[in-house]
Amino acid sequence: MIFRSDLGLFNDLERAVRASSSRSFSHARSAFLARPKEQRLTRDAMQRYLRERMDLTLVVLHAKVAQKSYGNEKRFFCPPPCLYLVGSGWRRRQESLLRQGESEQGAQLCAFMGIGGADQDMQQLDLAGKQYCAAKTLFISDSDKRKHFMLTVKMFFGNGHDIGVFHSKRIKVISKPSKKKQSLKNADLCIASGTKVALFNRLRSQTVSTRYLHVDGGNFHASSTQWGAFTIHLLDDNESESEEFSVRDGYIHYGSTVKLVCSVTGMALPRLVIRKVDKQMALLDADDPVSQLHKCAFYMKDTERMYLCLSQERIIQFQATPCPKEPNKEMVNDGASWTIISTDKAEYQFFEGMGPVRAPVTPVPVVHSLHVSSLSRVLFRCCAMRRSRRPPSADLRVVSCVPQLNGGGDVAMLELTGENLSPSLRVWFGDVEADTMYRCQESLLCVVPEISAFRGEWGWGRQPSQPVQVPVSLVRSDGIIYATGLTFTYTPEPNPGARVPGGVPGGPASYPQADQQGHAHPQGPQGHQGQGGMLGPQGQGQGQGQEPHPHAMAAHGAHPNAFHGQGGL
Repeated sequence: MIFRSDLGLFNDLERAVRASSSRSFSHARSAFLARPKEQRLTRDAMQRYLRERMDLTLVVLHAKVAQKSYGNEKRFFCPPPCLYLVGSGWRRRQESLLRQGESEQGAQLCAFMGIGGADQDMQQLDLAGKQYCAAKTLFISDSDKRKHFMLTVKMFFGNGHDIGVFHSKRIKVISKPSKKKQSLKNADLCIASGTKVALFNRLRSQTVSTRYLHVDGGNFHASSTQWGAFTIHLLDDNESESEEFSVRDGYIHYGSTVKLVCSVTGMALPRLVIRKVDKQMALLDADDPVSQLHKCAFYMKDTERMYLCLSQERIIQFQATPCPKEPNKEMVNDGASWTIISTDKAEYQFFEGMGPVRAPVTPVPVVHSLHVSSLSRVLFRCCAMRRSRRPPSADLRVVSCVPQLNGGGDVAMLELTGENLSPSLRVWFGDVEADTMYRCQESLLCVVPEISAFRGEWGWGRQPSQPVQVPVSLVRSDGIIYATGLTFTYTPEPNPGARVPGGVPGGPASYPQADQQGHAHPQGPQGHQGQGGMLGPQGQGQGQGQEPHPHAMAAHGAHPNAFHGQGGL
């Protein structure tokens, strides 16, 4: 079923409901309007959410580049963009609708995916009883002059309840794979170490025979329906085979030793040498940068000409044949020739903390980083902005009063930097709502709550000498909870009167600074490395008489480079 995106979302819902349900649209409309009014999130509801973690997570997985179609041809995106629904929250949400008397069709999830633009068709995704679907017939024609675009996903329930409109990351449009020797001047077409790629194989260049490298059930296999995103790591040439390995920065060149690690399972292939393929020949002396949609082969290091190969759905080792006239080439079969392409994903996570809401959950706010500051610094920046006559959107919009925290001479502030931030959002530390100030769509400021707000309530910080770590969430005014994936840590500090390195007696310690991964780093030399991030200037306190202080803190998330490679074929 296809419909035009420019008819408006409500018309889209009307068509979908009429096509998929025998009930009249007026009944669906009244059900839509009869939904409960918005309610602010309560502390009890947040505690229940933190215990059960029934998030609804939506992932759009796609390639970073798309090849343009010319004339009447249709070059479908390969690998096809995919929609994944992750977590038990989706099933629980549908069960809730059924308990409320909704029909099976009314509780069914509906999704459409398109490439955006006013005149583009959208493809319906078949999510019936599944949590995964691919849009296999999307393409971009030469009449579309955009150099970049984003995929658009519209989701709603069969009863007309709108979930929202979600977008992929940006996709670059290319005319065709470059056959010229690449240079790093075209860095956007090159492949960097630590990024994610997909590999697919087409026997005799037939699209119907396309198979993708994928991991399922603990095994690598060649799937005709699902594709995997693999982190490609650049290794030193003398790196030995091990489950743990050191990686290098830089761009992948032919002849490099690489490691492919499944981004979902963490399973890894043995060390591989990536080689350029030309007319079923693996070129042993090619050393130019690997580029998008290039054909390549993966030689299994320290073997007798063995290459990564597929046979039907199985992944096997294929032994290449030496070329008698050209010693710098080896003959490989079709199954050992892989097309490589960079991939990306957009992930959205939300939960209706006070039950179903009227408005769509989108746009979903995304937090990229946390930065610890103080109120005096924030006010100074605000005054400086006003003196420079910056537009009103850049000024601080105070939502509620700012209390003075105990135990220090200044108020600790946390700045959240990201996308789709709005005045209707509040920052929560665990189950404690923080005073929040909206600055712009990319920045929120909030007051760090006192440590006493957590003790005895939620089990955090029962030991005075232990760090207190709480999750950071964003909550919309109607009770929608958006997990940021980041946590905030209060670290112990001696009682007032004790001398604090990097500070003054009885005063606040040096402020740690949060980096792009959300980790915090102390400004003084006294910090020490702790599990999952850096602790404050005093490290982890020992013994009696030490009280966690809101000014000695760290904000952090999971580090993207910490992993263990596993497995083999």
